Amino acid sequence: MDAATRIEQALNGALVRAEVDTAPPKLASALRHAVFPGGARVRPQLCLAVAKACGDDTPALSDAAAAAIELLHCASLVHDDLPCFDDADLRRGKPTVHAVYGEPLGVLAGDALIVMAFECLALAGAAMPHRLPALTVTVARSVGTPGGLVAGQAWESEPDPDLGRYQRAKTGALFVAASVAGAVSAGADPGPWRTLGDRLGEAYQVADDLRDAICTPEELGKPVGQDEALGRPTAVAEFGLEGACARLQQLLGEAVDSIPAAPGASELRQLVLLQAKRLTPKRLVPASVA
Repeated sequence: MDAATRIEQALNGALVRAEVDTAPPKLASALRHAVFPGGARVRPQLCLAVAKACGDDTPALSDAAAAAIELLHCASLVHDDLPCFDDADLRRGKPTVHAVYGEPLGVLAGDALIVMAFECLALAGAAMPHRLPALTVTVARSVGTPGGLVAGQAWESEPDPDLGRYQRAKTGALFVAASVAGAVSAGADPGPWRTLGDRLGEAYQVADDLRDAICTPEELGKPVGQDEALGRPTAVAEFGLEGACARLQQLLGEAVDSIPAAPGASELRQLVLLQAKRLTPKRLVPASVA
């Protein structure tokens, strides 16, 4: 079974558990709206690719780790779109959760997805219980504070936040978690895989900054110009368009170079190069990493 199918099946399985007759119907519907159809599923793809490179001896656990990371990512998008943050009405080319179901259910849907992520880990952890503590801590730190998604969102409420610290928390932390969790779920040393997640995470944020600055809502499926309107620190604001493009290419190259020697390293390298092509704004520079 390919990685994309594994991810969609794991996510659907998590949502089905929340769609029983005793569940609030609108909340169950809001959860599915938040998760399907998904975007590129970059983070869970990375998680499974690293797990495969490390042997992937317990697919049920790596599937759960990948699903947990994507559920947390979806939760962050639901909360990020709320009126108290971006007040966005479009995400992935369709109305945002709160635009369809109202702000209270937007808050609750995001909360439920966070809890659901850890439920996935707990249920799958029975297969390899000695790996579960490290896996749970890895994922928890990527979404909490002081250096996870919550902290990243909180930096937007601070005056003059440091760009690197802000982006490492808001975007990079979950990419690091994806690469580390992939190794941990396969019983491998996660240390050599941390740099891959770190570089990809920063590259993804720089690319997002570029797209927010130069693309249209139709191209992205979400509002643009948000960073400038809300006064957020960005790579474009700090380095300019050309400088941000150069930084993006540097990070993608470092991500490829950081992949440790492993049986599945070649396939993982191709995945990173594919993402490099997708991330690079074609109107500015070629995807030279490829």
